[in-house]
Amino acid sequence: MERELALELVRVTEKAALESAPWIGRGDKNSADEAATSAMRAMFDSVSIKGTVVIGEGEMDEAPMLYIGEKLGNQQGLEVDVAVDPLEGTTLVSSGLNNALSVIAIAKKGNLLHAPDMYMEKLAVGPALAGKLNVLDPVEVTLAKAAEVLQKQVSELTVMLLERERHQTLIQTLRKLGVRIKLLSDGDVAGAIAPAMSETDIDIYLGSGGAPEGVLAAAALKCLGGEFQGRLLPENPAQYDRCVAMGLADPNKVLSMEDLVGDDDVIFAATGVTNSEFLGGVKYLPNQQAETHSVVMRAQTRTIRFIKSIHYLPIKHQKTSA
Repeated sequence: MERELALELVRVTEKAALESAPWIGRGDKNSADEAATSAMRAMFDSVSIKGTVVIGEGEMDEAPMLYIGEKLGNQQGLEVDVAVDPLEGTTLVSSGLNNALSVIAIAKKGNLLHAPDMYMEKLAVGPALAGKLNVLDPVEVTLAKAAEVLQKQVSELTVMLLERERHQTLIQTLRKLGVRIKLLSDGDVAGAIAPAMSETDIDIYLGSGGAPEGVLAAAALKCLGGEFQGRLLPENPAQYDRCVAMGLADPNKVLSMEDLVGDDDVIFAATGVTNSEFLGGVKYLPNQQAETHSVVMRAQTRTIRFIKSIHYLPIKHQKTSA
């Protein structure tokens, strides 16, 4: 893929982050999401791709834009699959909490998994543990293997997962094993990427979360040399049949990196809306300016760019009553 695409994608995530930032801490996650989605969709018109959304805001009848199957870009470049989450962590923004991101991943057509909107069991690690663990192993085995590879005691490991009722048994097991636990209220993508970022002290990401977010995290981890393994968790026959209809002959199989993001190049871009483990959030400055912090990565070259940008924010004209 053309390397110029990387910076074009950052412009898209920056715009989505800037438009959603005014809603931080205002208790209105829907308005924050709408602002990010509208901004991202508008910015895509200037990107030189023939893109198709494979992971987005929902099916065509559920989302007015960035819906699955929607065509993106100026239709003058490569044919690519596009996975987007204009605002990953809508509740985080509405509550003024950390780890909200605007996220995009692209790969050549046919490489990104069209992940159904359901839970996925996840295991995410950095380069040191890539290829060394298995999502199907009991957590005791996973941690013992990780400790051996990293030359640590199990008690020295740090595990991150979402704070959810469904994880209570897992959390109790982790407590008994004596590992450090870092719980997330939301922010599944940022959490799964964290083990591969040198800025964090996270060794492993575990638990279940959204399948679409799993594909986005896998794209980032491919660029970082890490690994993501997933296993879909259909909760009823309808969800199982949906997996099959979407091309997954065996919905219970372990999904490898190749299953999730293909074996070709991938570009991942993210801009922080609120502070995260590895990115700063939108920061307002004097003189109608705002500061954003973004990361853009490319799997083929393993290049990772952190971008700090200063944006001028013109005053928006508002209608006044007569």
